[in-house]
Amino acid sequence: MILDAGSRFLVARHDLRSVRFAPDPDAPAARPLADGEARLAIQHFALTSNNVTYAAFGETMKYWQFFPSEEPAWGCIPVWGFATVVESRADGVAVGQRVYGFLPMGTHLVVLPGRVGARGFVDTAVHRQELAATYNQLSFCANDPGYDAAREGQQAVLQPLFTTAFLIDDFLADNDFFGAKQVLLSSASSKTAYGTAFCLSRRTGAPPVLGLTSPGNLDFSRSLGCYGEVLSYGDVTAMDPSVPTVYVDFSGNAALRAQIHERFAGTLAYSCSVGGTHWDELGGGSRLPGPRPTLFFAPAQIKKRSGPAPEGWGPGGLQQRLAEAWRAFMGPVNDPAQPWLRIIESRGPAAVEAAYRSLVDGRGDAREGVMLAL
Repeated sequence: MILDAGSRFLVARHDLRSVRFAPDPDAPAARPLADGEARLAIQHFALTSNNVTYAAFGETMKYWQFFPSEEPAWGCIPVWGFATVVESRADGVAVGQRVYGFLPMGTHLVVLPGRVGARGFVDTAVHRQELAATYNQLSFCANDPGYDAAREGQQAVLQPLFTTAFLIDDFLADNDFFGAKQVLLSSASSKTAYGTAFCLSRRTGAPPVLGLTSPGNLDFSRSLGCYGEVLSYGDVTAMDPSVPTVYVDFSGNAALRAQIHERFAGTLAYSCSVGGTHWDELGGGSRLPGPRPTLFFAPAQIKKRSGPAPEGWGPGGLQQRLAEAWRAFMGPVNDPAQPWLRIIESRGPAAVEAAYRSLVDGRGDAREGVMLAL
């Protein structure tokens, strides 16, 4: 019998435009299972600008360590998607079960399931034990009350981004918006940004939310209805510099960040860095006027809210609040008359590389969500 060698998409860790495919190190041809392990066949996964952020912050935030490459100069970008258990030597994990979670851009993943329960399990592989716990959990789709087989695309594309958006909204409110009178979001057409704007728009007493975007995405961003106002990047110099402002940076564009810090010198209440869609323009903030840009790390807010009162809501409380917000968000996302998102599905190495290059080059369509398979 000829065993499947699979395929995995690799990116040069210090040159995100350099890519190649290699045999999958977790494919049946690469290794047999050890006791306690299970092999997943990856069915399809989402690819968004968020994944470019994972690559851009791969060293700093340890994203390259989730699915380590056998060659140190190359890395595998994590993605969110669905897989099926095709082999198992792990108690409680059965062949045929469909799972959702953090996966490599490849065809297979070998996991070491721990804390197996009705809802899913944690991958306790040695190289993942010191990484953020929220990324190591895989859910059994059959026991997930929010799972909809017809909406896998929406879940994989939007749910991780919306979770981050929900947590940013919570973080800002938890800090009384740092005393600001407006919240300014860059990359207003990006899915995490408009998810944040949506959450803020539902919050009583939240400051007005302003979005910044490119001229080509103005109409789309304004059509969403969750921003108080959307301006083009060229309009920053026309903004009122006397208004105390929180800036949430989803683009990672160092020049734009400097322009905003200088425009609101003396009134910038907080500068929050989230994304890196402009990955090739990332820069530090040590010499900027005003507060130093601070990287938002969603797992830290998850840990806080999953804890006991008064600061935490408990694990059930966090999931309940997030689920309620997600259901509300799905209304406009799937509006038959004017949906916020169209799912585009493609398969094969050429399609994966083309989709990745489109995002790296900033050519992604804000109205689309891409689901891919190798």
